[in-house]
Amino acid sequence: MNITPLVWVITIAITIAFFVYEFFAHVRKPHEPTIGESARWSAFYIGLALLFGVGVGVVSGWTYGGEYFAGYLTEKALSIDNLFVFLIVMTGFAVPKIYQQKVLMIGIVIALVLRGVFIAVGATLIENFSWIFYLFGALLLFLAYRQAFAHGEADPSQGRFMRFVRRRLPVSDDYNGDRLTVVKAGRRFVTPMLLVIVAIGFVDLIFAVDSIPAIYGLTEEAYIVFTANAFALMGLRQLFFLIGGLLERLVYLAQGLAVILAFIGVKLVLHAMHVNELPFINGGEPMLWAPEIPIWFSLLFIAATIAVATTASLIKTRGGRAATSHPTTPAADHASAAHTEKELS
Repeated sequence: MNITPLVWVITIAITIAFFVYEFFAHVRKPHEPTIGESARWSAFYIGLALLFGVGVGVVSGWTYGGEYFAGYLTEKALSIDNLFVFLIVMTGFAVPKIYQQKVLMIGIVIALVLRGVFIAVGATLIENFSWIFYLFGALLLFLAYRQAFAHGEADPSQGRFMRFVRRRLPVSDDYNGDRLTVVKAGRRFVTPMLLVIVAIGFVDLIFAVDSIPAIYGLTEEAYIVFTANAFALMGLRQLFFLIGGLLERLVYLAQGLAVILAFIGVKLVLHAMHVNELPFINGGEPMLWAPEIPIWFSLLFIAATIAVATTASLIKTRGGRAATSHPTTPAADHASAAHTEKELS
């Protein structure tokens, strides 16, 4: 792809404009969005993402279009996993419903900024060091193992990281609207709202570690990596309120993501073998016999894995849904429903 600096500037400016509009139109005034509002905006952002992918295919060719769609599906699935942990964080801190939109918005913006940094670093590494594909592949295989087999319970508000923060900051016991600090008896305290934002930022950092190598396993185009991430994060706030109780029913989401990460990890290792330059592997010569997995197969595999994981989850939890309380309610019993490979403790 031949992406000029002007195209980059326009893309980033439009992305920022969307998030600024989101803040002033929906988030600035605290409220709990309705199902209708969430459904309309979720459909809008998903439709916009699909339309952009068609545009990439028409303008730059369907190889790049396929890479975008595969990347978007992967990042969207990982973002839903991210939502699940956001839910656990807000549950652990008992964030009032009317302020959850603001927390989500801040978390999504932090995620986009962190991923932008990782994208730039990843692009530089890939351009200068072909062996980085070995490292990315090994990292994804490790993360796939953790995603599939790391289970347990955790209260994010009592994790080691948050205990470290509490020891260094004076924290008030109660929320004070959506303020981040409050003055009591002449002394300034941080509110639980600030701790929630710190926790969300820490979660975003963890998710960026597997998110960016995963999509670089599908495309080496930094522009596709950025736009797929941006569109996956757009509308995530509305999706949180829309799918509500469905989150807790996606019991096989972690296993589905593990399969996707493992698949992309293998794809990266095969690609690394195909472009090998390391002198202690095959004498520094490329292993041209190593197969390259085509993007159409990657797209079908990722889409099928997501579909199977979702369908299997809904079938398994179909009979027990009535016993499950609404996950956006800040109740303590939801703290046990976490994917603890991303836990804060």
